[in-house]
Amino acid sequence: MSATGLLLDLDGTLVDSAPDLVAVLNRMLRESGRPPMPFAIARNEVSNGAVALLRLGFGEVGEEALAALRARFIELYAADVCVESRPFLELDAIADAVGDNWGIVTNKPHRMTVPLLERLGLAAAPRTVVSGDRLPQRKPHPAPLELAARELGIPPERCIYVGDAPHDIEAGKAAGMATIAAAYGYIRPTEDVRRWGADAIVRRPRDLPLALAALAR
Repeated sequence: MSATGLLLDLDGTLVDSAPDLVAVLNRMLRESGRPPMPFAIARNEVSNGAVALLRLGFGEVGEEALAALRARFIELYAADVCVESRPFLELDAIADAVGDNWGIVTNKPHRMTVPLLERLGLAAAPRTVVSGDRLPQRKPHPAPLELAARELGIPPERCIYVGDAPHDIEAGKAAGMATIAAAYGYIRPTEDVRRWGADAIVRRPRDLPLALAALAR
């Protein structure tokens, strides 16, 4: 059988980064005299990016104010990118499934992706890392996934993409990849993961190797 490539979203799929991201949001809310956002609510916005978190905490603000809030958020998060963050997935299980034919495709900027991976001891493990600012396009555009597949040296149709947001599944399908929805990730309680159209759904991180094996066949 030809090699199978595995590509993973970062926040909410490979790494549980919500504790640090929500901590930044709540620090900013305290600085502005606002009450903190409950973790259980804010957690489910993490995969939608800093702007979604800020809108959750600060409501609808003008574009200029939102840009200033985002700059402050990035400044604070870059200083404490990995305090409570931990991997969801075990690298041994990934290696058993696909060897070293795996990588990361994330909308997270490079300046925060690399330090996070380094502090978790993961930086040397993936064969490719495509951060959100490597290309003009970001997910749900398929270009970042197509670039990652080229860097793995594996055709997109032999790759599987795993993510915890609808735009992840949309990007994977547009790139011609099989897709797995990581239902253990940052998903609103009202969201029906089955509606995303993924080829498989994984509700616990430890179940991912079985799903990968089934799709690889």
